[in-house]
This record gives sequence, C-alpha cells and structure tokens, in this order.
Amino acid sequence: MTPPLLTGASVEQKRAELKAYFQNSWDSYDSLFSLINSHEAFYLRPEKLRHPLIFYFGHTATFYINKLILGKYLDRRINEKLEAICAVGVDEMSWDDLDSSHYDWPKVSEVIAYRAEVKALMERLIDTMELSLPIAKDSLAWVILMGCEHERIHIETSSVIIRMLPLQYLTPSEQWQACAFSDEAPENALVAVKGKSVSLGKSAEDHTYGWDNEYGQAQVEVKDFQASKYLVSNQEFLAFVEDGGYATPEYWNGEGQQWLAYTRASMPRFWLKKGEHYYQRNLLSEMPLPLDWPVEVNYLEAHAFCQWKSRQSSGYIRLPTEAEWYCLRDKIPTDLVDWQEAPGNINLEYFASSCPVNRFEIDGLFDITGNVWQWTESAIDGFNGFEVHPLYDDFSTPTFDGKHNLIKGGSWISTGNEACRSSRYAFRRHFFQHAGFRYIHSEYREIPAIEVNHYETSGEICRQLENHYGEPSLNQDNYPQQLAKRLLALTEKYGVPREKMLDLGCSVGRCAFELAPAFDHIDAVDFSARYIQHGVRLQQGQSVRYTCENEGDIVDFKEIFLSNLGLEQGKDKIDFCQGDAANLKAIFTGYDLVLAQQVLESSYDPRLFLTNIRQRLKPGGLLVLVSDYSFTEEVTDKSKWLGGIKVNGENVTGFDGLQQCLTGRFTLLEQQEITRVLRSNRRHYQVSELQLTVWRLENG
Repeated sequence: MTPPLLTGASVEQKRAELKAYFQNSWDSYDSLFSLINSHEAFYLRPEKLRHPLIFYFGHTATFYINKLILGKYLDRRINEKLEAICAVGVDEMSWDDLDSSHYDWPKVSEVIAYRAEVKALMERLIDTMELSLPIAKDSLAWVILMGCEHERIHIETSSVIIRMLPLQYLTPSEQWQACAFSDEAPENALVAVKGKSVSLGKSAEDHTYGWDNEYGQAQVEVKDFQASKYLVSNQEFLAFVEDGGYATPEYWNGEGQQWLAYTRASMPRFWLKKGEHYYQRNLLSEMPLPLDWPVEVNYLEAHAFCQWKSRQSSGYIRLPTEAEWYCLRDKIPTDLVDWQEAPGNINLEYFASSCPVNRFEIDGLFDITGNVWQWTESAIDGFNGFEVHPLYDDFSTPTFDGKHNLIKGGSWISTGNEACRSSRYAFRRHFFQHAGFRYIHSEYREIPAIEVNHYETSGEICRQLENHYGEPSLNQDNYPQQLAKRLLALTEKYGVPREKMLDLGCSVGRCAFELAPAFDHIDAVDFSARYIQHGVRLQQGQSVRYTCENEGDIVDFKEIFLSNLGLEQGKDKIDFCQGDAANLKAIFTGYDLVLAQQVLESSYDPRLFLTNIRQRLKPGGLLVLVSDYSFTEEVTDKSKWLGGIKVNGENVTGFDGLQQCLTGRFTLLEQQEITRVLRSNRRHYQVSELQLTVWRLENG
C-alpha cells in the first residue's frame, strides 16, 4: 500500500487515507503473527539476541499508547503492565550478550485482547482528531504515521525471527507465498558507474513521512567505480564457502573473527546442509538451495567475501558506501508514492521471499531496490541539521555508535517508509535481516565518507554537557568531579573494593570518566540514549560539540575532547548502555558500588527500583543515592512518590520514604549535602542542594 502524503486539498480525504493506512499496517502485522499456530512458540527465543515473539506481538500496539501519553494526546493507559514490559528492549544486543533475564510475559490471549482495544481506540482517534494540512511533525497525525511506520518496521524484523522458528510452529498461508522459481545463477559481471557529487538527506519540504536520521544535508564526492551487475547469489557465495572462506581468518576483520570464534558458523544463517546437499529456510518452508536467489548474510560475512574476492581480482573489491549506492538508486527516477508497479521485489508486491537476481533490471543493473537489503560500508550517523523528534528521541541516536552499518534498498517485505528512496536503517554488523549485498570494484581504497560532527543544540542536553565538562560556575567546584572525589573517599573509608561499579543516571558521563582509573570496570547506564551518545563519542576519541545560550539568540559554541580534559586514562573500562533503572537486565549485577544519580525522582516507580537494587550489589557493597526528592506527577504517579506527601495527616519526606524502603536490608552509614549548578545562560543558573546518602547492603 502507498503511504499517504503529508499534503492534500481535502482534510476528510486525508483522514480517510490515514485510517486506511493505519488499518493496512495493523492488519498486515496481525496476518504475519497469525502464521504461528502454537502459543508456545511466542515464548521461544529462536534468535537469542532478541526478545521472544510475544514481546513484538504486543510492542507495536503499546508504542501507540506510550507515544500518545508522552505527547499528552491521551491521559489514560489501557494496560500499564503490558505497556511497560513491551515498551523497550528492541535493538539487538551484542552477539556475546546472551542475557536470559526473566520477564513476566503476558499471555497471548491478553495481547490479542489488548491489540483489539488499542485498534478501536486509534480508529476513534483518527475519526475525531483535529487535522490540518500539510501534516507537521508536531501534530497528532504525525504521531499516527510514526506508529504505522514503526509497525511496518516490525513486520519485517518479526518476520526474520519467525523465519527462525521450527516449521512445526507455523502454518502456510496463501497470503505469504514464496517464489516458486529457481535455476542456475547468472554469472556476475561489473558495470561501470560514473562518479558524481551526491546530495544526501531528505528535504524538510518532502511530502512523505520521514524518520529523524533521514533529514539534514551532506554532500559527498564519489569517484568512478564499477558495481556488480547482480546481487551476490547463493551460487556465487557458495564458491566462497567451498573454498574455505569461513575457515580462513585473513578474510575476516577483528570483529568478524570474534564472531566466527563464538558462533562457529560455516555457512549463511538460513542455509542448511543435509548430506551433500544445501537447502534454504524461507519464511514458511525449506527448499533446495535456490542458486539464483540472493544470498542472505550479515555485514561480517559480506565483508569477508569481498576480501576473498579481492584476492582474485586486479582491483579492490568492497561493499558500496551509502553515497555510492545512491549513484545506483538515481537510475530509478521515481519513488514508492509514484509507482504504478514496483521496479523490484519490494513492498510485498510479488513474493513472500526473495526471487532470482536476474528478474528486475534497470539500465544494466539488477535489484537496485528490493529482493534483499544491501549492506554498505557506511556506519550510520546524523547529517548536518539532524534533530531528534521529541516523542522518539532514541530511534536513531543509539545507532550513532560506529557499530551499526547502513542497509539500503529494502527487501521483499519492506513497505511504507522502508521502501522509500530516502530511508536509512542500520543494524549491528553481526546481525541478520533479509539482507544481502552487491560489491563494487574501485581503484581507490579510500572510502568516500560523510564528514559530520554536528553541534548538539538541545537545551536540556547542552546544560548537562556544560555541567559535566564546562568551567565551574558561581565559585562551586564541578559537580561530577565533586561526586567522584566523594565516592573514592567513601570506598576508602569503608574498605570497599574497586572492582566493579554501576553508575545509574550517568547522563553524559563525566563522573564515570573521573572514576575509571580507580575501578576495574564501570557500567554507566542512563534511560536516555541522547545523553549516553556523547559519553560514547568522547570514549571513542572523538570530539563533542555543543552550544551554550549566552543571551537571547546569541550562543557560544563549544567543543570538548577527553584528552583536553585529562580524562583518557581508563576510558576503555567503561561500558555505556541505555537502560531503565527499575527494570535492568540481569547481567547488571555483582557490583561493589552502585551510584544512583537522581534516579529516584526520574523513575516511574522509585519503590520498585529500591526493592530491586539489592540484587545488583555484592553483600557489603555500597549504595550511594543522590537526590533532591523533587517528585512530579509528569514522571511518577503520586501514589508512588517516596515523599513530599502526607500520610494519615503526617508529613513524609523523601528521606523518610527512603528509610522505609531500605531499612532492614541496608544500613545507613552517612548523609551528606552536595551542590549542583546547571547553567541556563550567561547570567542564569539553577542551583540544587542534593542529598547524598550512603547505604551498605548487609549479608543475608
């Protein structure tokens, strides 16, 4: 189905288009999950780096409610428990992070009923909401489109997990029929492509919905190159496999060698070998290996193939960059919203699988778009002018870590935004999607790259950066430095080892960097990926640029490096991670010291956090809480406040509530006061007197 344009002449016609698009997205998702014939299968983990399918079944519906609540378009939840447990944890984990933490997953019947209730609510909302054209990013209609496109992403990602289920749990369907054609693969060849100056970035005036990472601008000069005529087929990749490609370490980069050592892979994930014959697993069936279909691999496998191929060629074989892929994509002058018929196996218009690589040709090249996603050499980053959407601030920023490579072109199941020219999606290099690759031949080993180091302009984040890394203000010592010094003194005073520390509410990371030389390992966790990304960037040796309001429209531009701050020592002992302090993964345990920086007042359930935190500490370990107890109903339901309330007519302070929660398991060792100064502009500061309390976890 074609996504609705943001523009139009009739509000009511646009309302009907939005409703039809919402229903199509919703029904397609239900159709995919209806292929599962056993409730048991919803709780299996065929992909160990993802949640079980029950999470994804509920996730897209909870997304609508959570975003509507966040945007204040809705004032009542439907199922608070389900909307919490199915809310986060979508991005795939590192390949060696096999966290098996327990979740109290809902029943399938509960999710089915929940989805029905959410669908009815959304349809009423679309029917009655205020709507003006064009649809803008701050409108409710944009949030609805966001939910539709989010669900379409998960049609694809969930299909990958379903493809990994044992076939006994799946029932074939006429709506999801694989391609029935297969033959010998055509011999691949190289096609000359003229280099040019490529403009990247979706215009703010574009008439289709876009994700935040698509907007902005970048100009890249691409030199002449040659591109493979076809996507790499199963047959072409089979030659690499049979030549010992998986057993030859020099073809694999360091990350690839680690992945190989762990997985012991010897062939692509969706291949099987029975006797002497290879087979391929599709969504709902197995078939003899279709030699002329595109191979489906992760980036590490694609990169190793290119290294192997380079040994057999006179030039340099590698994956294309994002800009080079656009040199190919420009051969298709139209986009999804203009197509009468898709120019490739995409948008679910042809098959529920890949198909032969020689079916869709444009100007001498096949499968420029569709069939399978195409891995690139480009790690995703924001363009100049990148801005997060306030209702989905962690859609892109967690992937701006140098560990997620872009995939381009879409696959057979890519619909909506995924099938558009400007779409930008990225995965960790070890991860599997419906993704393959084409290679390029270049005389130049230098890869054309986007030079991007944009200034952070969010006032909230810039205040944190200035608080952590700027000059001290109002004759007060730098707050994170103060805190780090006190923690070192406390560990010495109470004889606590400095082996492993958890820094919760780490923000942009200064305290962790200050403490790193003294500890063996620090896990620095914050709920907001928008904060953590700056700590990661500094850790990687890059600079962070941000703005500070000086006066009115006048701003100061700042740039910081760890080296200039004397904070490089021990930086590699820190692992930055996004996480919910009240619902941490089980791997976060065994700490000598847990620091919680204003976690209580930023938590939706501070009592739950305090109940669970003892599971993270070693007996005798220290829990250091820093708080001003400024609970707000915007963040924490008043029934869950620790203090600032009256109980039976008596005043209960935040510290009173803290004592009630911790006494018995913990012993209060001491209380201190610590001053924090946040600069708003040159002459305006926010000064907070925070209470620092120190608790020791008792044995037993």
